[in-house]
Amino acid sequence: MIGTLINAGAIIAGSLVGLLLKKGIPQRISDSVQVALGLAVVVVGISGVLQAMVTVGTDGKISTEGTMLLILSLAIGTVIGEALKLEERLTEAGLKLEKRIGGEGFSKGLIAATMLYCVGAMAIVGSLNDGLLGDRTVLLIKSALDGISAVVLTATLGIGVLFSFIPVLLYQGAISIGAGALTGFFTSEVINSVCLVGFALVLCIGINLMKIGKIKTVSMLPSLLVPVVYNLLMMLKTLWL
Repeated sequence: MIGTLINAGAIIAGSLVGLLLKKGIPQRISDSVQVALGLAVVVVGISGVLQAMVTVGTDGKISTEGTMLLILSLAIGTVIGEALKLEERLTEAGLKLEKRIGGEGFSKGLIAATMLYCVGAMAIVGSLNDGLLGDRTVLLIKSALDGISAVVLTATLGIGVLFSFIPVLLYQGAISIGAGALTGFFTSEVINSVCLVGFALVLCIGINLMKIGKIKTVSMLPSLLVPVVYNLLMMLKTLWL
C-alpha cells in the first residue's frame, strides 16, 4: 500500500502549504474562493454522474442506466445514516478536536475533503492495482491531484482538510490489503455503480460549499454500500441458479 502512503503524504503536504497561504488571505477573498471551489465541485459531480449513467451505443443513440439504483441507494443509505446519526456524531467529534487544536471549521473541512478524496474510481482502481500488481501509477496521479486540491481546500476551509489523510489511509489501505480477496468482486460494473452514487454525493458537497443549501452528506455515506450489496446479491443469485 505504498501508493496509499504517498497519497496520504501528498494530502498532508498540500494542507500544510494551504495553512501557510490561509494566513495571508483576507476573509472576503477566502469566502469567494470557497464559492468558486464549490462550483467546480458541482461540475465535477455532475460530470461524474453523467459519465456513470450515460452510454452511447454503436448506433449513436444515448441511453441511461442505473437511475433506479441511484435513487434506491440514496434513499436507503440516508435512512441508515440518519438512524445511526452519522452527521451528528462526526460533527460532534470534529468540534471536540476543533476545541483542542483551535482550528475553526474543523469538521467542515474534514468532511468535505474526505468525501472528495475517498469517492471515485481512482481511489478504488488505484488501490486495487497497488495491492494486486504493485502498480502505483493511478494512485500517483491521484496523489498529485489531491495534493493540489488540498492546498486550495485548506486555504479556504482550514486545518480539518489535513486530517482527511486518516480516512484516506484507512479506506484505500483496506482495499489494497484486501485486494486479493476483492479482485473478483470489484468488476467494472460494481465500480461504476459505486462511483455513480459517489459523484452524486460530491455534487451535494459542492452545493454545501457554495452555501446555497445544507445537505447532510455524512448521513448519506451508507448509500455507497447499497450498490456493493446489490451487486453481491446479484452475483450470489447467479451462482445459485
